[in-house]
Amino acid sequence: MSDLPNCPKCNSEYTYEVGTLLTCPECAHEWSASTEQAEEKARVWKDANGNILQDGDTVTVIKDLKVKGASSMLKGGTKVKNIRLIDGDHDIDCKIDGFGPMQLKSEFVRKA
Repeated sequence: MSDLPNCPKCNSEYTYEVGTLLTCPECAHEWSASTEQAEEKARVWKDANGNILQDGDTVTVIKDLKVKGASSMLKGGTKVKNIRLIDGDHDIDCKIDGFGPMQLKSEFVRKA
C-alpha cells in the first residue's frame, strides 16, 4: 500500500500522483500535497479583543465604518447575527439589517 493520504473530498483511499498533484479516481478531485499540509493548520479568526470567532456567532461592530456605495455609515454598536467566516481580506460574510449582504474585517468587531 502507498503512504498517500485519502481524498479530502470523498475520503477514498485510492489516490495517486500526477506530477505535483494528488488525484482521486473516484470523485476526480485534484489537490496538491502542500495544500493538504496547509489545511491541517486550520486558520483561526479572532476579533478585536482576541476572542476566537466561529461560524454562526453574533458580533458587534466597534467603530463607525464607511460603506462603499451607501449613503450612510455603519454605526459602532451595530449587532450582526449569524456570521460566516471566509478567507480573504474581509473575513466575515454577513447580512446587516438596513444594509443587506456585506463583508467585514474581523479587526473591527468584537464577539457579543
